[in-house]
Amino acid sequence: MRALLTVVLATFISFASFAAPGDTTWVQAHTIKQLGASPSNMDTMINFPDGTTKYRKIIMVFTLGKYVCPSGAVYCADWDYTVQTFAMNKLGDTVELGRLITPYGNGARMGATWSQPYYFDVTDFAGVLIDSNKIRIHYSGYSGGFTGDIKFAMIEGTPERNVLAVKKMWAGSFDFGNAAKPIDANVAVKSLTAPSGTVAATYRFNITGHGSDPNGCSEFCEKYYQVLKDGTLVKQKSIWRDNCGFNNLYPQNGTWIYNRGNWCPGAGVNTNFHPLPGITSGGTFDLSMAFEPYTSSGAASYIIFGNVIFYGSLNKTLDASMEQIIAPTNDENNFRENARIGFTTVKIRNTGSTTINNIQFQYGVTGQPLTTTNWVGTLASLTDTIIDLPFAESLLKATGTSQPYEVNILSVNGATDDDASNNKMTSTFIPAPAFTPTSVLYFRTNKSLTGAGFAETEWTITDLATNTVVMSRTNNAPETLYTDTLKLETGVYKLTFSDAGCDGLSWWANAAAGTGSIQLKPTTFTSYTFKGNFGGDFGCGFNQYFRVGSPTKINNISSNSDFAIQVYPNPANDIVNVIIEGKQVTAGKVLLIDNFGRVVMSQKIDNNNVIVNTNTLAVGVYTLKVFPDINLSHSIPQKLVIVK
Repeated sequence: MRALLTVVLATFISFASFAAPGDTTWVQAHTIKQLGASPSNMDTMINFPDGTTKYRKIIMVFTLGKYVCPSGAVYCADWDYTVQTFAMNKLGDTVELGRLITPYGNGARMGATWSQPYYFDVTDFAGVLIDSNKIRIHYSGYSGGFTGDIKFAMIEGTPERNVLAVKKMWAGSFDFGNAAKPIDANVAVKSLTAPSGTVAATYRFNITGHGSDPNGCSEFCEKYYQVLKDGTLVKQKSIWRDNCGFNNLYPQNGTWIYNRGNWCPGAGVNTNFHPLPGITSGGTFDLSMAFEPYTSSGAASYIIFGNVIFYGSLNKTLDASMEQIIAPTNDENNFRENARIGFTTVKIRNTGSTTINNIQFQYGVTGQPLTTTNWVGTLASLTDTIIDLPFAESLLKATGTSQPYEVNILSVNGATDDDASNNKMTSTFIPAPAFTPTSVLYFRTNKSLTGAGFAETEWTITDLATNTVVMSRTNNAPETLYTDTLKLETGVYKLTFSDAGCDGLSWWANAAAGTGSIQLKPTTFTSYTFKGNFGGDFGCGFNQYFRVGSPTKINNISSNSDFAIQVYPNPANDIVNVIIEGKQVTAGKVLLIDNFGRVVMSQKIDNNNVIVNTNTLAVGVYTLKVFPDINLSHSIPQKLVIVK
């Protein structure tokens, strides 16, 4: 089925359109299939194109929904179950295309008609997804209530590199810590030969931890696995998801905030990619895995599926690809970032062989004057980065319920890049609200305390034009009502509520903490609705973006808009990883500042990946500041929670 991309793809893939009209083929597999009340395989036969057409990208869209269960059904759509999708072609190839975990699906955002799409890049499996295929949904649940719908968007064009072969490695559900059935026996050495023309290979690996022994393994314990080539360690990787309290699909009925073995309830499972060094055409090598030594009293297990992907040479020399509009968008997968007033946040990939150091963007509300800017940084071949673009005036002024948005790449390194089809994306979004200059914020803390004896929850208001905090309520007492009058000048702002315990102001599993509350009242008898509050059940926190008055121009988001940082885990214990994106770091510094403004740690940095040792710091909330250059003039601050 051929489809006009600007219409159909925008309908099914809300976060973006990928290419020019008329070059995407849609293939429908399962259509709103009811996932049953017991573990089962649900198969459907479909026909993909015959393989003669090249595809720049293939996206599998798995839409999870709900149906009404029979009377008396237990846990209807209300448990975290593993859902795997497989393709099995007529040649006998089987690959896992994607994995997700259902949510505790009766939360405030998940009514009877709820659905949410999950997107999986399955371009590596283009050679499998040809002609006749059986598409299988494996549902691990012991109760019903969910539906699954699968479509494939096959976007014509030149892939970043050709896949020469896909070799299935180890797959299955295996006990972990069982001395009688050691997991390492299931991931023993396999010998492989690279096909002719191979210049690179990657081990593509899905893994999730399940079961709970007395130590919480493997669902609630952090362990690692190792990838070994010819007996030499290639990568040691933690099997852990440390950001469930920032889950975009919240609130949920169950323990959604608890971190888990590489998954969070209601989220897609992240695939791990491990490049294998020294692979050449016709070369042979051994590949194996090893898991962290552990002895379990039972119940612990991992579900794994791995493939080695053999690649030919890169097909493009200079090419930047628009991968995702993170904001502004209505896509629920970026719920916490939606309605970022003025901001445009995008994910970019270098799909060419040349390092990218400059991209010219044009962006804004479709049909309105667009903003043009140059991003300067360092983006190596086959790597991604997330970029905050300077304020777009059209976005700043946007009103209404649903608006079209676009981001275009105009040039790369001062030239036209090799592939125009991946230079534009579109989204739809709901503009951020306008608040009155004066309002009153009523904030009641609950009983939960940090290690320093303060209430866990606090708030700040940031002026987004200068990236400075203009008001805040921190170091608060428990079970206390604070009443603050907000008087704000015309501008754009972000109200941030953060919770050091990552369990919000109200959570069913911590009833002993009581219930806090938040209200922002422009008048005595009216209140604003916060997008992410949900009665205090917001996990680690939420942001509310808003404007005051009618700002007509903002010079820039800040002087440091040429770089961004990722900080994890947060909350942290012994170490925290700081990744600096968009700017090559040769000399700089990381500072940790406590709530009294004291610098409690200073560490020099000379690269973009920094490990900060926090094991000597007291429990509490700190401000982490990253200065990526020697003059310490530009920084990005971020809250960091230390737990023990």
